[in-house]
Amino acid sequence: MNLLCTRVKAEAPLDKFIAKKGVTCMKLMFASDIHGSLSAAEAVVARYRAEGASRLVLLGDLLYHGPRNDLPDRYDPKGVTALLNSVKDELLCVRGNCDAEVDQMVLDFPIMADYALFDLDGTTAFITHGHLFSLEHLPPHKPGDLLIHGHTHVLTVQHQAGLTYLNPGSAALPKEGHPKSYMVYEDSVFTIKTLDGEPVLTHRIG
Repeated sequence: MNLLCTRVKAEAPLDKFIAKKGVTCMKLMFASDIHGSLSAAEAVVARYRAEGASRLVLLGDLLYHGPRNDLPDRYDPKGVTALLNSVKDELLCVRGNCDAEVDQMVLDFPIMADYALFDLDGTTAFITHGHLFSLEHLPPHKPGDLLIHGHTHVLTVQHQAGLTYLNPGSAALPKEGHPKSYMVYEDSVFTIKTLDGEPVLTHRIG
C-alpha cells in the first residue's frame, strides 16, 4: 500500500502534508501527548514496530510536560529526543501547544506544521494537535471529512458538524480515567488501542 505525500510550504507559518488523491493508504499509527515521558515514547515506538505500520504520526506535545500537567513517568526530554531522532524517517508530525522552536533545534525531523491534510482511501483527514483547530474551532471541511487531533488527553470518536472527530488519547498522561493509548488506521478502519495493544474503540470510514 502506498501513501504519497508532498510537503507544501504556505505563505503563512502554516505548512502541511497533502496525500495525493486516489491512492490506497498504508497502515498508519497515530500517537499524541508524550510530554517528555521516556517510558511513553518507548512504548509508542515498540507498538509502532509491533503493529507493522508504515508511518508514525505524532500529534504534538513531544518533549515538555507543560505547566498544567504533573510530571509524567520517567520524564526525560533528552532521552525522548534521542529515541525519536533514531526513528526520524518513520515520523510525520504536527506542532502541539507545548512544542517550541527550541524543541525543533534538537529534533532531526520537522514538528512545526500546525496541521496536515491526508487523503485516507478517498476521505480527507485534517490532522492537527487540537489547540488551534477542534470541534469548538473547526477547520474548513466538507461533509464526511475527518478531524484527528490530540491535546485533550481523552480518547474518543465523535460525530458532529458533518464530520467525524477522532482522538487517540495520550500515550503518557491520559485523563478522565482512560488508559494510555494510541490509534492505528488500516483498510478504512481506525482502532484506538491501549499501549498493551488491546482495542478500545473502532470506527470505519466510507
